[in-house]
Amino acid sequence: MRFDVVSIFPEYLAPLELSLIGKARQDGILELNVHDLRDFATDRHRTVDDTPYGGGAGMVMKPEPWALALEPLAQASAADVPDPVNRTEAAALLDPEVRAEAGDRSGSDGQGSQAALVKPTLIVPSPAGDVFTQQLAQELSTEDRLVFACGRYEGIDERVLEWAADYFTVRPISLGDYVLNGGEVAVLAMVEAIGRLLPGVVGNPASLIEESHSDGLLEYPVYTKPSTWRERSIPDVLLSGNHAKIAQFRRDEQLRRTVARRPDLIAALDPALLTKTERATLAELGYAVVGGRLQRH
Repeated sequence: MRFDVVSIFPEYLAPLELSLIGKARQDGILELNVHDLRDFATDRHRTVDDTPYGGGAGMVMKPEPWALALEPLAQASAADVPDPVNRTEAAALLDPEVRAEAGDRSGSDGQGSQAALVKPTLIVPSPAGDVFTQQLAQELSTEDRLVFACGRYEGIDERVLEWAADYFTVRPISLGDYVLNGGEVAVLAMVEAIGRLLPGVVGNPASLIEESHSDGLLEYPVYTKPSTWRERSIPDVLLSGNHAKIAQFRRDEQLRRTVARRPDLIAALDPALLTKTERATLAELGYAVVGGRLQRH
């Protein structure tokens, strides 16, 4: 899988050289390229922002540097992305007639043409975007390429997103209901959340299944040695060796923790998919099925 990130602070992405994501890059499981937006500025001062039309505080990121930065990355195949960037090639490939001709050459049966023209996904971190979730991370982990546009100041000129929609699947995405200084922090979080789902990144794939949000609930509490620490002992069931009872204990703890910390996730569960035991546990916690949905009673 290939990630491309465009930012005015490329050094901000340095932590992605560390830990599991850094190892996955070294092992060739994923590729990450960071591009400095200022390299695509058109003046000697490398200016990428200007005052907003209509007045108001702050600055807005100029459209032309963004277009020049994204054009090379709009090519459909990751293998075709020039490195270093060749702006002439990129501009030519963005011409609809040139793209169509390139697609025709890719396969005589028409299937190669269709594959060559698949749009890469452009993710624009924005508080006005869809909220990033584990389910969205799983969806994005199936893509071949993801391109991230890190906005700053008051944001990117809206026309860039309109233009980019001709060449990318544009997805504004938010980490949550708060505002950051720029998109880099969000990209760090998203690349890690998506990258760790790729085969081979996490050592034990089972750990991806039994974790928060993988099934709509929070993860159960975990413990390690010693069994008693500062007069606090772990639950006896975990020492029982009875795997069925341990599994049931963990499921019950998932439900209890989610009710206590994220009741909104309980309300989103489909009661038809719950087992009889899970319904009983939720009943003890004050929930009943009303009108096909779980509600407190």
